[in-house]
Amino acid sequence: MTSAPDPSRPPTLVVGGGGLLGRHVRSAFERSGSPVHTPSVPWHDPVAARAALRSALVSVIDSSPDGRVDIAWCAGAGFVATPADELDTEVSLFRDVLTDLRAVLRPTTRLAFFFASSAGGVYAGSADPPFTERSEPRPLVAYGRAKLAMEEALTAFCAETGSVALIGRITNLYGPGQKLSKPQGLVSQLCLAQLRGTPLPVWVSFDTIRDYLYVGDCAEMVVDALDGLHEQVRSAGSNAVVKILATGTGVTLSAVIGETNRVFRRRARLRVPGAGSPGQVRDLRVRSVVWGELDRRTHTPFSVGVRRTADEIALAYAAGTSAPGHQHQSTHVSEVSIR
Repeated sequence: MTSAPDPSRPPTLVVGGGGLLGRHVRSAFERSGSPVHTPSVPWHDPVAARAALRSALVSVIDSSPDGRVDIAWCAGAGFVATPADELDTEVSLFRDVLTDLRAVLRPTTRLAFFFASSAGGVYAGSADPPFTERSEPRPLVAYGRAKLAMEEALTAFCAETGSVALIGRITNLYGPGQKLSKPQGLVSQLCLAQLRGTPLPVWVSFDTIRDYLYVGDCAEMVVDALDGLHEQVRSAGSNAVVKILATGTGVTLSAVIGETNRVFRRRARLRVPGAGSPGQVRDLRVRSVVWGELDRRTHTPFSVGVRRTADEIALAYAAGTSAPGHQHQSTHVSEVSIR
Protein backbone atom coordinates (compact mmCIF):
# COMPACT_ATOMS: atom_id res chain seq x y z
CA MET A 1 0.00 0.00 0.00
CA THR A 2 1.27 3.47 -0.92
CA SER A 3 1.53 5.88 2.00
CA ALA A 4 0.51 9.51 1.86
CA PRO A 5 3.42 11.77 0.82
CA ASP A 6 5.66 12.62 3.74
CA PRO A 7 7.05 16.17 3.39
CA SER A 8 9.98 15.26 5.64
CA ARG A 9 11.30 12.73 3.10
CA PRO A 10 13.41 13.71 0.07
CA PRO A 11 12.11 13.19 -3.47
CA THR A 12 13.48 10.03 -5.05
CA LEU A 13 14.31 9.31 -8.69
CA VAL A 14 14.12 5.59 -9.49
CA VAL A 15 15.90 4.81 -12.75
CA GLY A 16 14.88 1.45 -14.19
CA GLY A 17 11.57 1.44 -12.33
CA GLY A 18 10.09 -1.11 -14.74
CA GLY A 19 12.63 -3.83 -13.99
CA LEU A 20 12.66 -6.46 -11.27
CA LEU A 21 14.58 -4.47 -8.67
CA GLY A 22 13.34 -1.05 -9.79
CA ARG A 23 9.68 -1.98 -9.41
CA HIS A 24 10.21 -3.16 -5.86
CA VAL A 25 12.42 -0.20 -4.94
CA ARG A 26 9.81 2.19 -6.27
CA SER A 27 7.10 0.47 -4.21
CA ALA A 28 9.27 0.49 -1.09
CA PHE A 29 9.89 4.23 -1.38
CA GLU A 30 6.19 4.86 -2.00
CA ARG A 31 5.33 2.93 1.15
CA SER A 32 7.78 5.11 3.05
CA GLY A 33 5.98 8.24 1.89
CA SER A 34 8.76 9.47 -0.38
CA PRO A 35 7.70 11.41 -3.49
CA VAL A 36 8.86 9.07 -6.27
CA HIS A 37 9.78 10.02 -9.83
CA THR A 38 10.03 7.15 -12.33
CA PRO A 39 10.99 8.37 -15.80
CA SER A 40 10.09 6.57 -18.99
CA VAL A 41 13.43 6.05 -20.74
CA PRO A 42 13.85 4.91 -24.38
CA TRP A 43 16.87 2.71 -23.63
CA HIS A 44 17.11 1.52 -27.25
CA ASP A 45 18.16 5.06 -28.28
CA PRO A 46 21.09 6.31 -26.15
CA VAL A 47 20.70 9.92 -27.29
CA ALA A 48 17.01 10.02 -26.44
CA ALA A 49 17.65 8.09 -23.22
CA ARG A 50 20.20 10.67 -22.10
CA ALA A 51 17.78 13.51 -22.85
CA ALA A 52 14.97 11.82 -20.90
CA LEU A 53 17.22 11.20 -17.93
CA ARG A 54 18.56 14.76 -17.91
CA SER A 55 15.00 16.07 -17.86
CA ALA A 56 14.18 13.72 -14.97
CA LEU A 57 17.24 14.87 -13.02
CA VAL A 58 16.25 18.51 -13.38
CA SER A 59 12.69 17.71 -12.34
CA VAL A 60 13.61 15.82 -9.16
CA ILE A 61 16.18 18.42 -8.10
CA ASP A 62 13.66 21.22 -8.69
CA SER A 63 11.07 19.38 -6.59
CA SER A 64 13.22 19.28 -3.45
CA PRO A 65 12.26 21.94 -0.91
CA ASP A 66 15.45 21.61 1.14
CA GLY A 67 18.02 20.30 -1.36
CA ARG A 68 17.89 16.63 -0.33
CA VAL A 69 17.55 14.25 -3.30
CA ASP A 70 17.80 10.47 -3.57
CA ILE A 71 18.57 8.60 -6.78
CA ALA A 72 18.24 4.81 -7.08
CA TRP A 73 19.88 3.54 -10.26
CA CYS A 74 18.32 0.11 -10.77
CA ALA A 75 18.64 0.03 -14.55
CA GLY A 76 20.76 -2.40 -16.52
CA ALA A 77 19.95 -4.53 -19.53
CA GLY A 78 23.14 -6.54 -19.36
CA PHE A 79 23.76 -10.02 -17.97
CA VAL A 80 26.63 -12.49 -17.96
CA ALA A 81 26.47 -13.34 -21.67
CA THR A 82 25.82 -9.80 -22.98
CA PRO A 83 28.33 -8.81 -25.72
CA ALA A 84 30.97 -6.25 -24.78
CA ASP A 85 29.83 -3.66 -27.35
CA GLU A 86 26.33 -3.53 -25.85
CA LEU A 87 27.78 -3.13 -22.38
CA ASP A 88 30.11 -0.39 -23.61
CA THR A 89 27.03 1.56 -24.71
CA GLU A 90 25.48 1.13 -21.26
CA VAL A 91 28.65 2.30 -19.51
CA SER A 92 28.96 5.30 -21.83
CA LEU A 93 25.37 6.36 -21.15
CA PHE A 94 25.90 6.08 -17.39
CA ARG A 95 28.97 8.30 -17.60
CA ASP A 96 27.05 10.81 -19.71
CA VAL A 97 24.24 10.90 -17.16
CA LEU A 98 26.74 11.59 -14.38
CA THR A 99 28.13 14.45 -16.47
CA ASP A 100 24.63 15.87 -16.86
CA LEU A 101 23.93 15.38 -13.16
CA ARG A 102 27.12 17.24 -12.26
CA ALA A 103 25.92 20.15 -14.44
CA VAL A 104 22.45 20.43 -12.87
CA LEU A 105 23.42 20.04 -9.21
CA ARG A 106 22.90 23.14 -7.11
CA PRO A 107 25.14 24.36 -4.30
CA THR A 108 22.37 23.40 -1.85
CA THR A 109 21.78 19.89 -3.27
CA ARG A 110 22.50 17.01 -0.87
CA LEU A 111 22.48 13.97 -3.14
CA ALA A 112 22.41 10.33 -2.04
CA PHE A 113 22.86 7.87 -4.92
CA PHE A 114 22.32 4.10 -4.97
CA PHE A 115 23.87 2.06 -7.79
CA ALA A 116 22.87 -1.56 -8.37
CA SER A 117 26.04 -3.51 -9.16
CA SER A 118 26.61 -7.28 -9.27
CA ALA A 119 28.46 -9.37 -6.72
CA GLY A 120 28.69 -12.31 -9.10
CA GLY A 121 29.89 -10.13 -11.93
CA VAL A 122 32.75 -8.50 -10.05
CA TYR A 123 33.87 -11.46 -7.89
CA ALA A 124 33.59 -14.27 -10.47
CA GLY A 125 37.37 -14.64 -10.74
CA SER A 126 38.25 -13.68 -7.18
CA ALA A 127 40.04 -16.07 -4.84
CA ASP A 128 38.95 -17.70 -1.58
CA PRO A 129 35.18 -17.52 -1.07
CA PRO A 130 33.20 -16.35 0.77
CA PHE A 131 33.98 -12.99 -0.80
CA THR A 132 33.69 -9.77 1.16
CA GLU A 133 33.99 -6.09 0.30
CA ARG A 134 37.71 -6.51 1.07
CA SER A 135 38.15 -9.16 -1.66
CA GLU A 136 39.86 -8.01 -4.83
CA PRO A 137 37.31 -7.84 -7.67
CA ARG A 138 38.29 -10.03 -10.62
CA PRO A 139 35.55 -10.14 -13.25
CA LEU A 140 35.80 -12.89 -15.86
CA VAL A 141 33.54 -11.44 -18.55
CA ALA A 142 32.57 -8.06 -20.00
CA TYR A 143 29.48 -7.84 -17.78
CA GLY A 144 31.55 -7.71 -14.59
CA ARG A 145 34.06 -5.32 -16.12
CA ALA A 146 31.23 -2.99 -17.12
CA LYS A 147 29.85 -2.97 -13.58
CA LEU A 148 33.27 -2.10 -12.19
CA ALA A 149 33.67 0.72 -14.72
CA MET A 150 30.33 2.20 -13.63
CA GLU A 151 31.29 1.85 -9.96
CA GLU A 152 34.53 3.73 -10.65
CA ALA A 153 32.72 6.49 -12.54
CA LEU A 154 30.28 6.99 -9.66
CA THR A 155 33.08 6.99 -7.08
CA ALA A 156 34.90 9.72 -9.02
CA PHE A 157 31.67 11.71 -9.34
CA CYS A 158 31.15 11.63 -5.58
CA ALA A 159 34.72 12.69 -4.90
CA GLU A 160 34.30 15.68 -7.23
CA THR A 161 30.85 16.83 -6.13
CA GLY A 162 30.66 15.88 -2.45
CA SER A 163 27.65 13.68 -3.16
CA VAL A 164 27.35 10.32 -1.40
CA ALA A 165 26.71 6.90 -2.91
CA LEU A 166 26.07 3.31 -1.97
CA ILE A 167 27.45 0.85 -4.49
CA GLY A 168 25.36 -2.23 -3.83
CA ARG A 169 27.00 -5.43 -5.08
CA ILE A 170 23.88 -7.55 -5.20
CA THR A 171 23.79 -11.34 -5.27
CA ASN A 172 21.23 -13.36 -7.28
CA LEU A 173 17.92 -11.54 -7.07
CA TYR A 174 14.70 -13.50 -7.39
CA GLY A 175 11.03 -12.89 -6.78
CA PRO A 176 7.82 -11.70 -8.46
CA GLY A 177 8.35 -9.37 -11.40
CA GLN A 178 11.18 -11.09 -13.28
CA LYS A 179 11.03 -10.37 -17.00
CA LEU A 180 10.66 -13.87 -18.42
CA SER A 181 11.86 -12.94 -21.91
CA LYS A 182 15.34 -12.17 -20.52
CA PRO A 183 17.68 -15.15 -20.09
CA GLN A 184 18.15 -14.64 -16.37
CA GLY A 185 16.41 -15.49 -13.13
CA LEU A 186 16.90 -19.17 -12.31
CA VAL A 187 13.96 -19.42 -9.92
CA SER A 188 11.56 -17.77 -12.39
CA GLN A 189 12.81 -19.85 -15.32
CA LEU A 190 12.46 -23.09 -13.34
CA CYS A 191 8.90 -22.13 -12.38
CA LEU A 192 8.04 -21.36 -15.99
CA ALA A 193 9.57 -24.62 -17.18
CA GLN A 194 7.46 -26.47 -14.61
CA LEU A 195 4.30 -24.79 -15.88
CA ARG A 196 5.11 -25.41 -19.52
CA GLY A 197 6.37 -28.93 -18.97
CA THR A 198 9.44 -28.25 -21.08
CA PRO A 199 13.02 -29.22 -20.20
CA LEU A 200 15.50 -26.61 -19.02
CA PRO A 201 19.14 -27.13 -20.06
CA VAL A 202 21.58 -27.22 -17.15
CA TRP A 203 25.14 -26.28 -18.09
CA VAL A 204 26.71 -26.02 -14.64
CA SER A 205 27.34 -28.44 -11.81
CA PHE A 206 24.47 -29.19 -9.43
CA ASP A 207 26.71 -28.22 -6.51
CA THR A 208 27.13 -24.69 -7.91
CA ILE A 209 26.59 -22.27 -4.99
CA ARG A 210 24.94 -18.86 -5.12
CA ASP A 211 23.36 -16.48 -2.60
CA TYR A 212 19.67 -15.87 -3.46
CA LEU A 213 18.25 -12.57 -2.23
CA TYR A 214 14.50 -11.96 -2.34
CA VAL A 215 13.90 -8.78 -4.31
CA GLY A 216 11.52 -7.26 -1.76
CA ASP A 217 14.16 -7.62 0.95
CA CYS A 218 16.75 -6.00 -1.29
CA ALA A 219 14.42 -3.07 -2.01
CA GLU A 220 13.93 -2.43 1.70
CA MET A 221 17.70 -2.48 2.18
CA VAL A 222 18.05 0.16 -0.55
CA VAL A 223 15.54 2.46 1.17
CA ASP A 224 17.23 2.03 4.56
CA ALA A 225 20.65 2.60 3.01
CA LEU A 226 19.72 5.87 1.32
CA ASP A 227 18.08 7.06 4.53
CA GLY A 228 21.29 6.55 6.50
CA LEU A 229 23.93 7.10 3.83
CA HIS A 230 25.04 10.62 4.73
CA GLU A 231 25.74 9.49 8.30
CA GLN A 232 27.45 6.29 7.15
CA VAL A 233 29.98 8.02 4.90
CA ARG A 234 31.23 10.10 7.81
CA SER A 235 32.60 6.95 9.42
CA ALA A 236 33.54 5.21 6.17
CA GLY A 237 36.21 7.67 5.07
CA SER A 238 34.84 7.75 1.52
CA ASN A 239 31.84 9.36 -0.12
CA ALA A 240 31.17 6.12 -2.02
CA VAL A 241 30.46 3.09 0.18
CA VAL A 242 30.73 -0.39 -1.35
CA LYS A 243 28.49 -2.99 0.26
CA ILE A 244 27.45 -6.52 -0.65
CA LEU A 245 23.67 -6.94 -0.48
CA ALA A 246 23.02 -10.60 0.26
CA THR A 247 21.56 -13.07 2.73
CA GLY A 248 24.98 -14.48 3.58
CA THR A 249 23.72 -18.03 2.93
CA GLY A 250 24.92 -20.13 0.01
CA VAL A 251 22.36 -22.32 -1.77
CA THR A 252 23.27 -25.05 -4.25
CA LEU A 253 21.64 -25.44 -7.64
CA SER A 254 20.31 -28.83 -6.56
CA ALA A 255 18.61 -27.20 -3.55
CA VAL A 256 16.97 -24.59 -5.78
CA ILE A 257 15.66 -27.30 -8.09
CA GLY A 258 14.47 -29.30 -5.09
CA GLU A 259 12.51 -26.34 -3.74
CA THR A 260 10.74 -25.71 -7.04
CA ASN A 261 9.98 -29.43 -7.26
CA ARG A 262 8.40 -29.23 -3.80
CA VAL A 263 6.28 -26.21 -4.74
CA PHE A 264 4.98 -27.82 -7.94
CA ARG A 265 4.88 -31.33 -6.44
CA ARG A 266 6.71 -32.84 -9.40
CA ARG A 267 10.24 -33.14 -10.66
CA ALA A 268 11.47 -30.50 -13.07
CA ARG A 269 12.42 -31.69 -16.53
CA LEU A 270 16.10 -30.94 -17.01
CA ARG A 271 18.61 -31.59 -19.75
CA VAL A 272 22.26 -31.95 -18.79
CA PRO A 273 24.45 -31.42 -21.89
CA GLY A 274 27.57 -31.55 -19.72
CA ALA A 275 29.34 -28.44 -21.01
CA GLY A 276 30.45 -25.41 -19.10
CA SER A 277 29.83 -21.74 -19.77
CA PRO A 278 32.23 -18.77 -19.75
CA GLY A 279 32.09 -16.57 -16.66
CA GLN A 280 30.48 -19.20 -14.45
CA VAL A 281 32.24 -20.51 -11.35
CA ARG A 282 31.16 -23.10 -8.83
CA ASP A 283 31.33 -21.16 -5.57
CA LEU A 284 30.16 -17.56 -5.25
CA ARG A 285 29.40 -17.40 -1.55
CA VAL A 286 29.67 -13.91 -0.05
CA ARG A 287 29.77 -12.30 3.38
CA SER A 288 29.36 -8.58 4.00
CA VAL A 289 31.71 -6.92 6.48
CA VAL A 290 30.53 -3.35 5.81
CA TRP A 291 27.61 -1.47 7.41
CA GLY A 292 26.35 -4.44 9.36
CA GLU A 293 23.24 -2.58 10.59
CA LEU A 294 21.69 -2.99 7.13
CA ASP A 295 21.93 -6.77 7.45
CA ARG A 296 20.14 -6.96 10.80
CA ARG A 297 16.76 -7.86 9.39
CA THR A 298 14.61 -10.92 8.91
CA HIS A 299 15.06 -12.11 5.35
CA THR A 300 12.24 -13.80 3.47
CA PRO A 301 12.79 -17.58 3.77
CA PHE A 302 13.82 -19.09 0.44
CA SER A 303 10.84 -21.44 0.44
CA VAL A 304 8.44 -18.51 0.90
CA GLY A 305 10.12 -16.48 -1.82
CA VAL A 306 9.96 -19.36 -4.29
CA ARG A 307 6.27 -19.87 -3.53
CA ARG A 308 5.51 -16.17 -4.13
CA THR A 309 7.45 -16.25 -7.38
CA ALA A 310 5.68 -19.41 -8.53
CA ASP A 311 2.25 -18.02 -7.69
CA GLU A 312 2.83 -14.85 -9.72
CA ILE A 313 4.21 -16.73 -12.72
CA ALA A 314 1.32 -19.21 -12.59
CA LEU A 315 -1.19 -16.34 -12.71
CA ALA A 316 0.66 -14.69 -15.59
CA TYR A 317 0.92 -17.99 -17.45
CA ALA A 318 -2.77 -18.71 -17.00
CA ALA A 319 -3.58 -15.23 -18.30
CA GLY A 320 -1.34 -15.74 -21.32
CA THR A 321 1.04 -12.93 -20.40
CA SER A 322 4.18 -14.96 -19.77
CA ALA A 323 5.11 -15.01 -23.46
CA PRO A 324 5.76 -18.78 -23.59
CA GLY A 325 7.08 -18.63 -27.12
CA HIS A 326 10.01 -16.34 -26.36
CA GLN A 327 13.58 -17.02 -25.30
CA HIS A 328 12.78 -19.25 -22.33
CA GLN A 329 12.95 -22.47 -24.36
CA SER A 330 16.65 -22.06 -25.09
CA THR A 331 17.66 -20.45 -21.82
CA HIS A 332 20.59 -22.13 -20.06
CA VAL A 333 20.71 -22.43 -16.29
CA SER A 334 24.32 -21.24 -16.38
CA GLU A 335 23.09 -17.94 -17.80
CA VAL A 336 19.99 -17.43 -15.71
CA SER A 337 21.32 -18.40 -12.31
CA ILE A 338 24.59 -16.55 -12.03
CA ARG A 339 25.62 -12.92 -12.09
